[in-house]
Amino acid sequence: MKFLFFLLFVFALPGDAAPSCQLDGKIHEDSLIGGVPSNCFDDSLRLSMVKVKGGKFRMGSESGDRHEMPVHEVQLSTFYLSKYEVTIGQYLAFCESTNSHWPVWLEKGKDYHVETGTDSFYKDKGMSRSNKDYPVIGVNWEDAAAYCKWLSEKTGKRYRLPTEAEWEYAARGGKSSRGYTYAGSNDLKRVGWYYENSEGKVHPVGSLQANELGLYDMSGNVNEWCADWYDDAYYQYSPVKNPQGPIRDPFRVYRGGGWNSAPIRCRVTDRNHTFYKVHFEYLGFRVAQDK
Repeated sequence: MKFLFFLLFVFALPGDAAPSCQLDGKIHEDSLIGGVPSNCFDDSLRLSMVKVKGGKFRMGSESGDRHEMPVHEVQLSTFYLSKYEVTIGQYLAFCESTNSHWPVWLEKGKDYHVETGTDSFYKDKGMSRSNKDYPVIGVNWEDAAAYCKWLSEKTGKRYRLPTEAEWEYAARGGKSSRGYTYAGSNDLKRVGWYYENSEGKVHPVGSLQANELGLYDMSGNVNEWCADWYDDAYYQYSPVKNPQGPIRDPFRVYRGGGWNSAPIRCRVTDRNHTFYKVHFEYLGFRVAQDK
């Protein structure tokens, strides 16, 4: 019982004590998130999930980088995506429960350790146990996947990382898309923290405007790991229905741009990738869930 109360405390975000969706685990079709119509629910761990209704869209860009081409049709089934990027409070509940997968800025003996280390690099970016509503950074793909597995075991629901196609569809606004360059606006300052307005650090999740689905920080704040392996030519042979990415590659996809990104890297179509075992100060994640 004490552990349950601890989780309920950790997963509650400041200012989110009375979310627009009732805390009864049900879907609410007429809810409003940040003034934007959305379908969402709050699960027993207070991880707010937004319903992304399935549909077809044109993925990619003819004016972006080569690996964003060709623009191709994708059809997705309905899924859920977390309204916010996974926060420090949420992620550390997992670390403390399992005593594993600590973010690099809390690894024992590391210079980057924000409490005992000599290098303030991550501390300067806003990393602290007390900043529970900041997005967690300094976690690699394996850390993010392990968090999803742990959360699934705790809730009885299957959490996972979103596929690259799901991520782009949701960032565009799904069926409610208005065709913005960034997630929710053509003016990046309204929806995302990036190098011009971030002051060199991450910011609390949900501080700026949401996109058409009520999702926050899909452009900027921190880049987000996706489930897929990376192939720069994948769009040339990607299946139409629920693409899962290439079979294997040393690199994993991440999306969205971060606090240190140029606007071009915060576009909803921009693709990026890195070795799945690395930890970066601009990389975090959000979680998906099947219908």
